[in-house]
Amino acid sequence: MSIYVGNLSYSVGQNDLSEVFAEYGTVKRVHIPTDRETGRMRGFAFVEMETEAEEDAAIEALDGAEWMSRDLKVNKARPREDRGSFGGGGGRRGGSRF
Repeated sequence: MSIYVGNLSYSVGQNDLSEVFAEYGTVKRVHIPTDRETGRMRGFAFVEMETEAEEDAAIEALDGAEWMSRDLKVNKARPREDRGSFGGGGGRRGGSRF
């Protein structure tokens, strides 16, 4: 399982997040998604910790906490939704309207 960390400053780096979350246990991995076109950080990240108890402690302590002039949103990450290969809405797939 991993932790979703939202409302991050665009200047946050992996080391910054590792240091903050290390106060609550062993950080296994930090992933900061970036925009494909601009390469700019998207304002959120995912943090994986050694145990679920460590994740729970970090969530409890950091959700709503102010860091780098922003109120963090910290919770359990939800599984990624399968959006299909084309994305977008469900639209029609050919055929007649009638």
